[in-house]
Amino acid sequence: VSAMFRDPHFYLTFRKDVVPFLKTYPFIRIWLAGISMGEEVYSLAILLKEEGIYDRCRIYATDINDAVLKKAKEGIYPLDLMQTYTNNYIKAGGTQSFSDYYTAAYDRVILKSSLRDNVVFAQHNLASDSSFNEFHVILCRNVMIYFNSELQAHVHHLLHESLVTFGVLGLGAKETLKFSPHEQAYEEIDHESRLYRRIA
Repeated sequence: VSAMFRDPHFYLTFRKDVVPFLKTYPFIRIWLAGISMGEEVYSLAILLKEEGIYDRCRIYATDINDAVLKKAKEGIYPLDLMQTYTNNYIKAGGTQSFSDYYTAAYDRVILKSSLRDNVVFAQHNLASDSSFNEFHVILCRNVMIYFNSELQAHVHHLLHESLVTFGVLGLGAKETLKFSPHEQAYEEIDHESRLYRRIA
């Protein structure tokens, strides 16, 4: 289950505490792992557009499931979800009119294709595939809650080795770095948002 701008406080904190750090880079690589139907991808693309840095970002959006990747790439969602998504967007600090980002037709909306311009959708298995780049931001939210402790440790290692020093890691609201093999390698940016900065 996902939603655009799910946990609005996360996006508000990202905008306030992470974006200024990203603005110091000429080119920004972001990995969203386990994207499901793509709501998080488009939420982040909108935020980065509004902050004026989307054009120098490359977002790698991955999932193990090829069918949901195809759905995510289409960017088509039920119209009846838009009221919830709009409320989330406003709480997340959105600066435009949310309806500017989609076109409604019948009972569906399609998100503007420009939100996909800098997104690479690709299949990736967190359990068996290796690191494929160095990233300034990795968001792996609400994915590891489904993994046992051994697999969680494996994924934490993968994320740590994929993140640049001072890069930012975002986890889901019910996930934590506590007891992970790399707990000491991060400092907390914001506890409620589960945002961390790699320091070692």
